[in-house]
Amino acid sequence: MSLKGKAYIAGAFEHPTRKAPDKSVAQLHAECAAGALADAGLTKDDVDGYFCAGDAPGMGPLSMVDYMNLKVRHVDATDVGGSSYLMLVSHAAEAIAAGRCNVALITLAGRPRSEGQATGTAARAGNPAQPDMMFEYPYSPTVVNMYAMCAQRHMYEFGTTSEQLAWIKVAASTHAQYNPHAMLRDVVTVEDVVNSPMVSTPLHRLDCCVISDGGGALLVVKPEIAKALKRPLVKVIGNGESPKGQMGGMVDLTYSGARYSGKMAFDEAGVKPTDMKYASIYDSFTITVLMQLEDLGFAEKGQGGKFVQDGNLISGVGKLPFNTDGGGLCNNHPANRGGITKVIEAVRQLRGEAHPKVQVPNCNLALAHGTGGSLGTRHGSATLIMERE
Repeated sequence: MSLKGKAYIAGAFEHPTRKAPDKSVAQLHAECAAGALADAGLTKDDVDGYFCAGDAPGMGPLSMVDYMNLKVRHVDATDVGGSSYLMLVSHAAEAIAAGRCNVALITLAGRPRSEGQATGTAARAGNPAQPDMMFEYPYSPTVVNMYAMCAQRHMYEFGTTSEQLAWIKVAASTHAQYNPHAMLRDVVTVEDVVNSPMVSTPLHRLDCCVISDGGGALLVVKPEIAKALKRPLVKVIGNGESPKGQMGGMVDLTYSGARYSGKMAFDEAGVKPTDMKYASIYDSFTITVLMQLEDLGFAEKGQGGKFVQDGNLISGVGKLPFNTDGGGLCNNHPANRGGITKVIEAVRQLRGEAHPKVQVPNCNLALAHGTGGSLGTRHGSATLIMERE
């Protein structure tokens, strides 16, 4: 079933905090929900569907529905890491199209900064019940060294350089300077990035995302409700989901599941990568962005380095403005499932509500893409294409 035009994003809110030692994760979820409802002009009594991922405390949607005193008839707790919240937008649209709910609330929140989580450098906890971890856990894989492995392979295969990867951070920082809530607001240079401390060869500290508290929320509604609200109309016109794993040992680190999820989304929307005015790309590391741009069709495989260099991702300067809020590299990364912020900034761009210094003129088509898990092992990819009506 095509979801094109079956659902609209009517509310979007990003929590302004980047450190919340005095708030619980549940409280952050609730504050994000209140913000999105206010943005849309709806109340919690209008909500009849609730969606969250593994960042929600307790029993996920069951705990949060109770905590926020919601009366819903549909819940979803899909958890596929950083791609979770893009998939949840698609699942909300599917639920609306199927008549399971009319107003879907989606919330994310996290406190990794206050809790002192070493998100990228600590060995990933293993569970003996996980078939993959029995083989991998003895080697103490971390998030950053799995992504570094992909970066190293990309450099070996295609001649990609650390300087090219650095341009992605430069673009993010150029945008972040206009975001008063961004954790890192100083504009950096290519030299700053490549001279920052090495974390896992070839990724430097400035190739890595920030770790923050915070969260965000979205409201996905049926068309009739969206058109009755006094908000710009942003409709979902394409979506795609795809996992990529180890494939029985046939490992190729040079591409991701975006190769498949992106094609699904573009085919459903009936548009091409060259039609996009703006792109929100999950940016846990600079290599994450580079690979997704290639796999989504914005650059030929192996040519991502050339595509991003010289400021081509900077709004008002380059071919494809990206992450105009500063993204995970500079703005915030409130949980391992922080992909919701990609949708939020895409909605701002489509509404014309981004900061004037980074707002893309006549932005009528935008893409948001999330990656969850690890590019070096197994991960989920989710792509959304949205249109301003």
